[in-house]
Amino acid sequence: MFFLLNLAGILVVLGIVYLCSPDKPKVRWRSIGILVVVELLITWFILGTKIGSSVINVFASFFSWLISCANEGIAFVFPSVMANKNIDFFFSALLPIIFIVTFFDILNYFKILPWIIDKVGWVISKISGLPKLESFFSIQMMFLGNTEALAVIRQQLLVLRDHRLLTFGLMSMSSISGSIIGAYLTMMPAQYIFSAIPLNCLNALLLASILHPVHVPKEEDIVYTPPKEEQKDFFSTISNSMLVGIRMVIVIMAMVIGYVALTAALNGILGFFLHGLTIQKIFSILFSPFAFLLGLPAKDAMYVAQLMGIKIATNEFVAMLDLKNQLNNLSPHTAAVAVTFLTSFANFSTVGMIYGTYNSILGEQKSSIIGRNVWKLLVSGMAVSLLSAMFVGLFVW
Repeated sequence: MFFLLNLAGILVVLGIVYLCSPDKPKVRWRSIGILVVVELLITWFILGTKIGSSVINVFASFFSWLISCANEGIAFVFPSVMANKNIDFFFSALLPIIFIVTFFDILNYFKILPWIIDKVGWVISKISGLPKLESFFSIQMMFLGNTEALAVIRQQLLVLRDHRLLTFGLMSMSSISGSIIGAYLTMMPAQYIFSAIPLNCLNALLLASILHPVHVPKEEDIVYTPPKEEQKDFFSTISNSMLVGIRMVIVIMAMVIGYVALTAALNGILGFFLHGLTIQKIFSILFSPFAFLLGLPAKDAMYVAQLMGIKIATNEFVAMLDLKNQLNNLSPHTAAVAVTFLTSFANFSTVGMIYGTYNSILGEQKSSIIGRNVWKLLVSGMAVSLLSAMFVGLFVW
């Protein structure tokens, strides 16, 4: 019964997004069907085969090694803190971001990441038949994050038509960043984190193609390559990366502190008017229909719905900190869909980040395409997270 509910959930999400599409006749269902089949094969490979499990273990070990390297640097500055058995979230999950951002930028400097993005993006474009730039952008987001990926293609964004610009805004809602994976792994199971990453990438492309289908003439179906003169010297690159990393740490820390405090304040105000009423309970009611479609029993559905609301209204870190304490009490299926849903940047603050990036690259007039379509961005982000969780849910019981 719950399996059929999970399966029906996939159809419901696709149906809702289709109903929200303003240009339904242009939806390319063949491309959508191909991407769905590819995603099912990827999910089966990762979660249903020994080879896939081994690959995940290799990736998890690699990121564990990155975190251990980062910890060496942290221990040099904060030796007494790192010597403790229990290390605070700031030191265990946030500070390693400084080194991991730098490491990924080194891979980018030596053209290792661009080579991977180029090859995988080409494969996705060929298999799906969707435009090259959109296909490449979905892969760039997976490694670089949404704002960084937008910055990479900024020269091409400047010459795109307004109608097509919205596609990249929609896709940007569903990204993560390679530099954040280490922080996720300190809280959540690796197999579900690494399942969510490729699924979010493909679902962002899939759902943007339904919610906002575009036709790209062959002569415009090109991918911008930054000229060599834009590349800085190695020392400047890694120094700048470290500064970017610490800014990310400060921003995430500020948002987590602020949103947790704001939630506590809202709960206090709500409790004043109605005893026992909290923002979490409100979210659990609002998002419960979608949680049930993940194939969950009533008790688990209400809890996962609460996590959904927390993530959308605040960010995934706040929700993950809550889920981390409950993982041992949840069934494998519930844990799988909850972790997968949380593994993305889809929330209200991301809309602001995307608008800010568009404004800095394109100017106020063109960036208004984001301001006029905030609801589409939120629908896209929510649907991608749900669809990824539903695909994973089919293989974990």
